[in-house]
Amino acid sequence: MGAYSVQVTRHAAAQIQRLSVWWQQNRQSAPDAVAIELERAFALLAVRPELGAVARSARLAGVRRIHLVKIHHYLYYRTREGAVEILALWHTSRAGMPPL
Repeated sequence: MGAYSVQVTRHAAAQIQRLSVWWQQNRQSAPDAVAIELERAFALLAVRPELGAVARSARLAGVRRIHLVKIHHYLYYRTREGAVEILALWHTSRAGMPPL
């Protein structure tokens, strides 16, 4: 199969926006790290969506996550109808699963 399109839900887009603004204001040594990490992740998921680990929760059936090491966040997503749907961005230190 060819490349998947990557679609970001409104919920995930809001999380990404909040983190991006915070990061640019508070991480002067790497203000664009969030954008760079997400760009890399989206490019990877477009061609290899199966790479993410399966989320370990019954209510998240079909959901996977990848670890964005440089920004200490998990990116939660699922594949649907030829697209990768980005569901949430969740800090690695937070307990539990993101509300989806």
